[in-house]
Amino acid sequence: MPNPSQLRAAALTVTAVLLAAWSTGCGSDSKNEDLTAQKLSWKECPAPSESEGGGSAPSPLPGGTEWQCATLKAPLDWADPKGDTIGLALIRAKTSGDASKRIGSLIFNFGGPGGSGVTTLPAFGKDYAALRTRYDLVSFDPRGVGRSAGVECEDDQQLDKYFQQDATPDDAAETQDLLRNTKTFNAACEKNSGKVLPHVRTTDAARDMDLMRQVLGDDKLHYFGISYGTELGGVYAHLFPKNVGRAVFDGVVDPTQNPEQSSLGQAKGFQLALDNFADDCTSKVEDCPIGDTAQDVKDRIAKLLKDLETKPIPGIFPRELTQTAATNGIAQSLYSKDFWEYLTEGLQQAYDGDGKVLMLLSDSMNGRNENGTYSNITAANISINCADDKPRYTADFVRSKLPEFRSASPLFGDYLAWGMVSCTDWAVPGAADHPDVSAPGAAPILVVGNTGDPATPYEGARKMVDALGKGVGVELTYKGQGHGAYDSKNKCVQGAVNGYLLQGTVPSAGTVCS
Repeated sequence: MPNPSQLRAAALTVTAVLLAAWSTGCGSDSKNEDLTAQKLSWKECPAPSESEGGGSAPSPLPGGTEWQCATLKAPLDWADPKGDTIGLALIRAKTSGDASKRIGSLIFNFGGPGGSGVTTLPAFGKDYAALRTRYDLVSFDPRGVGRSAGVECEDDQQLDKYFQQDATPDDAAETQDLLRNTKTFNAACEKNSGKVLPHVRTTDAARDMDLMRQVLGDDKLHYFGISYGTELGGVYAHLFPKNVGRAVFDGVVDPTQNPEQSSLGQAKGFQLALDNFADDCTSKVEDCPIGDTAQDVKDRIAKLLKDLETKPIPGIFPRELTQTAATNGIAQSLYSKDFWEYLTEGLQQAYDGDGKVLMLLSDSMNGRNENGTYSNITAANISINCADDKPRYTADFVRSKLPEFRSASPLFGDYLAWGMVSCTDWAVPGAADHPDVSAPGAAPILVVGNTGDPATPYEGARKMVDALGKGVGVELTYKGQGHGAYDSKNKCVQGAVNGYLLQGTVPSAGTVCS
């Protein structure tokens, strides 16, 4: 059985930090201060707090390079750049190569939104060894995340209840419970973090990155964005097209979709990933332990979830594995083909009345640690999405869309449809229906789409290329499984990405890797 530390280390969306690292009043007054002239004080990185996942400080990279951490001062409100400031947590590993061949800093955002780059980059740092030959590897906790004015909503005990609720109501009473719980959660965010909520939009984070570029001493922003990080990168390119250096988008968000369209696309994407998982299990030489045919595998999963709605099974004491937790755990396992063995084991055990593995997977998705503490990934995710997204969906609207969502995914349709009410009653109005990523005049951006991606379906890569504008986006296709492509370690994908970032060699548009 996988242990919690294995799941946390493997997760593509690594958990963020609960503790806010900003003082009363959101920091100092920056009047008459040029924030672009600030000097970063790089120091040894501290050990992660319990809300970061616990454990020891980041281990040195192979060869002995130590991770260094610093805090960047940024305006709380970019419309008032001389007003209050917040601290943004940064981490770096200096280049391993010849200083004369150093290109600059390569800034990573691993997605979410809500994922902590300070936690994630060390977990995957060795995978970027080739890139470190010419770059300092840099990441950060975006505003609202972890130690960067982290949003706080409900406490750990409240979050346990929040994640155990029925997220797919079947009648009026269950619908009212869901709406009431959502309203309570959102009110807690406003109460505990009201001052920062209006300032966690993706446009704010993009402006932070340009400040970061200047303070790091780079003429251009060299960037590697994954998942939501591709949206952040696209918004940066729109706001600062002339400042774009060498950039890669991997696991690409469709920038043309509103939240409803995005949720529907995810329903189709997760269903495709589940289909591929079932096909893989039943096509091997050895017997598939969770079904005789691919359809049998999916039918048994559907029956399990139906049974769990009325009869939860033991999970991780004292919590039970509910229908919602099981669905969440299954979704988490589809982010990476490396997780499929955990899903198979979890389903086997669940059929025997033991929900531990699926609960571990669900906890990994939600940012829950072994000792019952949570990161702020859920609070940050909802806060950033609700600040970005203008539409506010009602229960009646969701009910009208259920047939379409169920057609897209019998398993995940209801779950993703009802998720659209998360911004109902949010304190801050959303900015737009979808982000603007048009970037005329920007340098080429390599856009990598994965045909088997559940979370950011493959079609989004082409939409991103078109939206960036003529001569900017360059599409590369990976015929694989899981969320993103570079992390698959496919030699073709990594060769193309490394070739561009290290040598400036732009692959031919339409290149296909398999």
